[in-house]
Amino acid sequence: MILETKSIEIYYGKIMVVRGLSLAVERGEIRAILGANGAGKSTTLKTIMGYLDDQPEKGSVWFKGKRIDGLDTEKIVPMGIAYVPEGREVFPELTLKENLVMGAYTRSDSRVGDDMERVFTYFPLLKERLKQQAGTLSGGEQQMLAIGRALMSNPELMILDEPSLGLSPLLVSEIFGIIKSINEAGTTILLVEQNAKKALSVAHHAFIMETGRIVLEGSPEKLMQNEDVQEFYLGMKTETSVKGYQRYKRKKRWR
Repeated sequence: MILETKSIEIYYGKIMVVRGLSLAVERGEIRAILGANGAGKSTTLKTIMGYLDDQPEKGSVWFKGKRIDGLDTEKIVPMGIAYVPEGREVFPELTLKENLVMGAYTRSDSRVGDDMERVFTYFPLLKERLKQQAGTLSGGEQQMLAIGRALMSNPELMILDEPSLGLSPLLVSEIFGIIKSINEAGTTILLVEQNAKKALSVAHHAFIMETGRIVLEGSPEKLMQNEDVQEFYLGMKTETSVKGYQRYKRKKRWR
C-alpha cells in the first residue's frame, strides 16, 4: 500500500467529524471516496496533507511505510504527494506559467521542463495561454491548471477533492478521462467525489463514507450491485413526490 490511515479520529473543536477511519490506497490504482456533503471526506484529505493542526487526534497516517501524521504540509509534499483542493485555489494574479512553476517549488532536479511538456500533453489549452492570468480562466480551465500544477511536483500519489464541482457534464467527462490517463501513466490517485457514476467509472476500488466513517467498500462492480448504492448514490430507485421533491423508497441499511 502506498497510503494508509489507521483508525483516525478527527475533531473540529469538541465535535468528532471522522471516527475510527481506516482506509488503504494500493499503489498504481485509483481509489475513490464517495459520500454526501458533511460526511468527512474533505476533512480526511486535509488531515492526510497536514492542513489541520493537531489532527488526527487519534490514529495514524502512513505514506510509503513512513508515518506522516503530525508533519507539516511542507514536509509531506516533497515525499511524493500532490493535492488538488476543492475549489481549485489557483493563484489568480499569477500567469498560467507562474502557477505551473509554483507546482514544482519543492524540486531541484533538471526535469521540470520535461514535466511541464507532459502537462501540456494532457491540457494543450494551457500551453496556448501561458501568459494569461489564472484568475481570468473559466472554472473548467482553472481545474485543468490545478491538476497540471499538481503534476509539476512529479507526485507518486495525487489526491483530488471534488474535481467535477461546478463543471459542465461535457467537461466533467473530459476531466475524468484525463484523470484515468494520468493514472495509466503511473500516478496513484485518491479521489473524493460526489458524482458517484463518474468516480466508479474510473476507480479500481471505492469507499462509501457517511457521518465520518466508512460504511461500505469494494470494487465498482460490487458497489454498483448494492441496493443502497444504487438508490442513494446512483439514483436508480428514487421517485419524485407530487410537489417535485426527490424522495427515497426506503431507509439505508448499511451492513
